[in-house]
Amino acid sequence: MVKRFAFKMFLKPGFKDEYKKRHDEIWPELEELIRSTGVYDYSIFLDEETNILFAVQKQKGEASSQDLGSNPIVQKWWAYMADIMETNPDNSPITIPLDEVFYLD
Repeated sequence: MVKRFAFKMFLKPGFKDEYKKRHDEIWPELEELIRSTGVYDYSIFLDEETNILFAVQKQKGEASSQDLGSNPIVQKWWAYMADIMETNPDNSPITIPLDEVFYLD
């Protein structure tokens, strides 16, 4: 079963280039971990007017990148990104799932 999952996060103002740089240099072990859950075709977009990040990913099965919070690699990534994103007390990005209201294949 393949499903799409979308969510939004919040970038702190002025950090677009740094956010892009860090993701251009994503750690191989983090990429491997995400892929191992069945996540693929994963994109993140930025609305520069609001600093809202919009993410969408396809998933094989029920797991998503949002289910990896207890993994030490993910926790290290969250700490690395916490200075440029709005976060929860555990450094996880504030993430709001979005409901799909239209899809054209």
